[in-house]
Amino acid sequence: MRPAPHAPGHASASTDADARAVLPEGTAVPDGVPAGIFAAAVDAFVSEQRLDMRSLASRLGVARATLYRRAGNRERLLDEVLWWRARRLLDDQVRAATGLAGTARLIAVIGGVLQGIGTDRPLRAFLESDPETALRILTGTGSTVHAGTAGALENLIDLERGRGSFDASLDTPTLAYAIVRISEGFLYADVIADRAPDIDRAVTLIEALLLGLDLRSFPARGPAFRCSPRRKA
Repeated sequence: MRPAPHAPGHASASTDADARAVLPEGTAVPDGVPAGIFAAAVDAFVSEQRLDMRSLASRLGVARATLYRRAGNRERLLDEVLWWRARRLLDDQVRAATGLAGTARLIAVIGGVLQGIGTDRPLRAFLESDPETALRILTGTGSTVHAGTAGALENLIDLERGRGSFDASLDTPTLAYAIVRISEGFLYADVIADRAPDIDRAVTLIEALLLGLDLRSFPARGPAFRCSPRRKA
């Protein structure tokens, strides 16, 4: 017998619960930056303008010292803007993939996020105008957006593990780290290695990685790459 479909209210509650599990902080603007300053910073970023603290202070009608005291330095403010935008994209993709499970859901969310980043004109303008700062924020281990993205992916992987839909032979933090680094390598290839970005190849590689590690795909013998013990001479 086929299971009865969930009622709309139940599906909505499940979707909300999944989004909260993946992004416990939600999609609200950050508490650590005054709302007016954050809104002006977002407006400058999405308008593809350089986020310059002198210009921002002038626009807000405050002294630069006041702006720094309230919002931190330029990189911290950019980090907050990028993480807020990333959270909204992640939330959208988690919700869009509610009907999927296991590797299929992981790939759908990851692929959707990569496509969203790849077509993000303000982000591309930032990478082109200030590549060093952009890469330091987007890929640096100390940045909020990098750590937050990896953490959200860990939460998504653990969500599917907990439901028995995915069972990797690798621990979640290591797997999430590998996926994030693969994604960055293909997303920002033009800046990092003078190669054209290639999201399709990134998704193909990540899908192969997830399928190769999923013990559910190899119930009798474990993952295909598992090596036999080395024989003694």
